[in-house]
Amino acid sequence: MNETKQYDVTIIGAGPAGLTAGVYTARAGLSVALIEVGAPGGQMVNTAEIENYPAFEKISGSDLAMKMFEHATKAGAEYVYGDVQKVIPQADKTFLLDCGSKQFSTRAVIIATGTKHRRLSIPGETELAGRGISWCAICDGSFYKDKEVVVIGGGDAAVEEALYLAGIASKVYIIHRRDEFRAANVLQERAFANNKIEIIWDTVPTKFIADENGKFKSITLQNTKTETEIELTVAGAFIYIGNDPVTNMVAELGITNNTGNIIVDAKMATSVPGIFAAGDVIEKDLRQVVTATNDGAIAAQNVYKYLEE
Repeated sequence: MNETKQYDVTIIGAGPAGLTAGVYTARAGLSVALIEVGAPGGQMVNTAEIENYPAFEKISGSDLAMKMFEHATKAGAEYVYGDVQKVIPQADKTFLLDCGSKQFSTRAVIIATGTKHRRLSIPGETELAGRGISWCAICDGSFYKDKEVVVIGGGDAAVEEALYLAGIASKVYIIHRRDEFRAANVLQERAFANNKIEIIWDTVPTKFIADENGKFKSITLQNTKTETEIELTVAGAFIYIGNDPVTNMVAELGITNNTGNIIVDAKMATSVPGIFAAGDVIEKDLRQVVTATNDGAIAAQNVYKYLEE
């Protein structure tokens, strides 16, 4: 390690929770680092349209992400590219953040790392990732213009992305293991009304198949009730079966539950004094952009109080 920088508060993750926390802590006069390993905005960057964030009837995820990012940096938060591998409490009640070639010393930490896409863990998935299998329709949808694709999942993300892909692809199959969606009613109604979307109920994928050139060829599907299997030839697959929290950097601190989500109180504080968390990474029921910004504001306010005390 050849570089050490010191801050009052370091925010790990620049999604809506982290960016909001950046605005509030910077405006409070604290020295703030926003550390992000990907593009600022988190999952918003991969969302075609957001229709439930107050003040914007409809806005693209990338546009909302950029507005939040500009707000945070103009308020005084310093954006730093880096991958925090470990948060290490120090004897003087500060924290050392290990980023491999860089390290940071900070008086308080806000973990806003969000989640990563869950995988199916079936044959062919690893080999064909990026070669016909994707977890981001807005990133890769243009490759499938006038082609047939499948979307796997039944929640908001799956149906939203199927609707987005229906504007590009010639046909979209939604593969869902149950006989009804978990998605919001308004999204379901749009999907049912779209003649380019076909829903295959009570079905799970069992294998992805490559052609002789190692590119995506087809997917094997099994009906959960009859156990009948079919092979569906399509150009690509988009997987939306849920997300797992990104908490590897604090796995040894005893602040996560059995699913890996961080446990916090009403102040967004963990059981380790000086470590706070906000957004999709924490243990909670509703994960939306608006709830993430709420968490970020609460965490920032209580970080300021913690440092004052």
